[in-house]
Amino acid sequence: MFLGRYRGKQLHEADLDHVVQRAKDRGVKRMMITGTSLESSKQALELARRYDLHATVGCHPTSTAEMDSHETGIDGYKRDLEALIDSEVAKGAGSRMVAIGEIGLDYDRLHHSPADTQRRHLPYLLSLAEKYGLPMFLHSRHPDAHKDLVKVFKAAGWEKGAQQSRGRTGVVHSFTGSREEMEELLEYGLYIGINGCSLKTQENLEVVRAVPLDRIMLETDAPWCSVTTTAASHAYLPKDGPYVAVEKTKTLKPGGQTGVKGRNEPADVTTIAWVVAQVKGIPVDELAKAAWENSLRVFWPDRL
Repeated sequence: MFLGRYRGKQLHEADLDHVVQRAKDRGVKRMMITGTSLESSKQALELARRYDLHATVGCHPTSTAEMDSHETGIDGYKRDLEALIDSEVAKGAGSRMVAIGEIGLDYDRLHHSPADTQRRHLPYLLSLAEKYGLPMFLHSRHPDAHKDLVKVFKAAGWEKGAQQSRGRTGVVHSFTGSREEMEELLEYGLYIGINGCSLKTQENLEVVRAVPLDRIMLETDAPWCSVTTTAASHAYLPKDGPYVAVEKTKTLKPGGQTGVKGRNEPADVTTIAWVVAQVKGIPVDELAKAAWENSLRVFWPDRL
């Protein structure tokens, strides 16, 4: 979408330069592009280098079917994925890779990849985090997916309440699960990522209120997951000031003055911060400081 393409159609000129600059102008100091397949992981790293950002490398649960259909088979896919990771590791401090992901389970969109395919490949994808000593960018969607995710953790020898190695920590991003699920993930040492999709219902808001400050992260998942007019969190949106979402129009204005209507973007993480702070009843600066430090602790521990 940031390249102007929507469902295969070119609707406007690429405006990624402006999107990134708007975020930086709003004080966003770290942006992460998530790899969702072998090819998109390569693209994420290229963009991260071009714009001085960061990226994840992995295979999203809805992309795991490509592991079976890879031209050189499953083993060939694994070789290619690890070769990509190895090439970044070899760059040392110059690497843009900060996590293995997105990986996990998504039972809401099984038309992309069946549940058994997702489950079959997840142990291997999890093992990459431990092999390379990298945190995970996890995706879990649906109560049954959460149950199976925990089963995979247990099968890998994870223990609740144990001090986890860096390869066994990470964030469950775009969290939409129950409070019980959230608390179980915390017991495994994981962090909870909140964006507009995490703020849709009153039940979602109750979960967000319960996420401890020392385990919360803020994100946009742009271009998706805006706070919509029908969301329970819409009432908390700021009316004016620095936390108002980027102005968006149906037609792009010249010079990158606006975003695109219906498209989320990284600069809007400031709006997420405002809404979450209002929901939790705390100053936005307190929330932002906690989320920032949590993100550094997991993905950039040398910067703490």
